[in-house]
Amino acid sequence: MARTTGNPRLRAARTAAGYRSQQELVEALARVGVTVGLKQIQRWESDTPPWPYPDARQALQQLLGMDMEALGFTPPTGVVEPGPPPGYLAPPNRSAVRTSSTMQPPATAAEYMAVTRSHRRLYWNVAPATLHPAVTAHADLGEALLPATAGNTRQALAGALAETHLLAGRIEFFDQQVHPRAHDTWVRALQAAGEADDPLMGSAVLAHMAFGPGWAGDQPAAAERMIAARTYARRAPASPEFLAWLDAVEAECETRCGNTRTALNLLAHGEDVLTAGGPHANPEWMDWFTPVRLQAFKGNTQLAAGHLPQARETLLRVLEDLPADAEKQRTVILGDLGAVEAAAGNPEAAAEYASRALGVLERHWYATGMERIRDVRRALTPWQHEHYVRDLDDRLYGWGPVVSALAS
Repeated sequence: MARTTGNPRLRAARTAAGYRSQQELVEALARVGVTVGLKQIQRWESDTPPWPYPDARQALQQLLGMDMEALGFTPPTGVVEPGPPPGYLAPPNRSAVRTSSTMQPPATAAEYMAVTRSHRRLYWNVAPATLHPAVTAHADLGEALLPATAGNTRQALAGALAETHLLAGRIEFFDQQVHPRAHDTWVRALQAAGEADDPLMGSAVLAHMAFGPGWAGDQPAAAERMIAARTYARRAPASPEFLAWLDAVEAECETRCGNTRTALNLLAHGEDVLTAGGPHANPEWMDWFTPVRLQAFKGNTQLAAGHLPQARETLLRVLEDLPADAEKQRTVILGDLGAVEAAAGNPEAAAEYASRALGVLERHWYATGMERIRDVRRALTPWQHEHYVRDLDDRLYGWGPVVSALAS
């Protein structure tokens, strides 16, 4: 028998909006004046969700930020919906492949996944401004194809679509730093992971969604997303690397929220998890984390905690161990080393590290790396009239970095 997953679009949108349980959505609806019972939410999240009444439709769209189609509902024949309320997320274009006469063959999922894999590999070496349009167009194609698939083909295609949306969101967040857009893209990824019934992908998406509030200093919101990510991870066989990555993500969020002791404890736990090992392998799509990357997180947290000798030692070891093609990560490590030297009162060394990072950025643009370089430059303000800082400024505000920043 075909596996049923209920209404994954509504469930994913509810989770992404911060309502971890159906009861929490009941309570949120009550706060905006709509009274429904828990059984009604369960019916809406079933395989055949009934069409909600008008007040409930408006409240759902307002609370979850999407229109009814994006939430998995199909209007009754002859019903014409008014426009959704302000702030909703427009659904993807699922052009002309809806009818059963255009059902896609099983090979469609494999062909779609082949392109997804190519984009995954290209991410590390292709400029974000070049790759992002291709990834988003591929996501639009997947959204259009998905309604014309069924069974195992649909599940496989949905899994590849979830990875594509995840990658698009990673480019938007880390490479381009358009955080609200990344959040919306990751909601799409979470919905596709629900269609694929892939809890590990769902966990990865939710952990990425923790970065937004974490970087903004909103610890409760980041912690809530991490609770959800760990819950999803428990539903699938997770590798030690995946579990250690969850520790690293939460540690970065705690670091940015000023809780460095908590972050260091999380990183120590991640190290223990990697040392202990386990029987499960990494998912194919998880190519952004290794034990070396865990140490990179650790070095940044040691820097934030003021443990400068330890941070220097950790980051120098990471810089030595990074693979040759890890250019994006290299800019971050060089920037953090510059920040260590600036904090230690070694401004010339700090400027040298920042300049080296800029040299890497000229080959491989990475907005997160530029953010680290700017942090170093701000720390060098007391020495800004020194020749080595002026030399850094000449390079920082040269045509290449400025154009790359605007193009990203």
